[in-house]
Amino acid sequence: MYFILMLTQDDETVPNCLDMLDQVLPLDLRHIGFKDVGVSHETLIELNRRIKNAGATSYMEVVSETPAACLNSARTAVDIGVDRLLGGTDIGAVKAILSGTGIAYFPFPGHPVDHPTRLEGRPEDIARDCREYMAEGCAGADLLAYRAVDAAPIDLVRAARTALEGGELIVAGSIVDRAQIKLLDDAGVDGFTIGTVLFEGSFAPGRDDFAAQVRAVLDCLSSTAE
Repeated sequence: MYFILMLTQDDETVPNCLDMLDQVLPLDLRHIGFKDVGVSHETLIELNRRIKNAGATSYMEVVSETPAACLNSARTAVDIGVDRLLGGTDIGAVKAILSGTGIAYFPFPGHPVDHPTRLEGRPEDIARDCREYMAEGCAGADLLAYRAVDAAPIDLVRAARTALEGGELIVAGSIVDRAQIKLLDDAGVDGFTIGTVLFEGSFAPGRDDFAAQVRAVLDCLSSTAE
């Protein structure tokens, strides 16, 4: 299971994302992402460039609320050249925009609403969407499990994992501690994102700086793999 560092807080890319990236690059992170909102287009271009120059896979997660805004976000992903696009639900229109770019697409199963995002949907809804995404040639799904309002998060994870035959399952949003990471690993999740709690300093209380918080997640992942 891999860790995607999100340079985001409260579902927005942090204004000092470039400086924060510089702080954690010595940790040799392999997966780094950001949201499509919070900073200028020019900053997103530079952020993505630096992530890829460091040898990491870049991720952009869509949090735009309207269908038109989501499609504009997909166009932004193409323009700045991210490796992986997370989020959105209009898979036909998004995949048409991504066609020929090599960008791997991981849409949201279920029904995400509001900002910060909440996830509506039962396990059967999540499974149905995941099967559809695989039939449409998506790389996998981006599940907002810990934003769920209609079911237990891990029940949604298990439903998605079973339905995503051959696809990757990324779990995003509101992962705040080691216990959740262990549960996700046990359920067969491929990757997970963490952002806000690292900026708040609450993932590893007592570790004062951002890089130390990120290192704590990496340490947790290493112990989980043992």
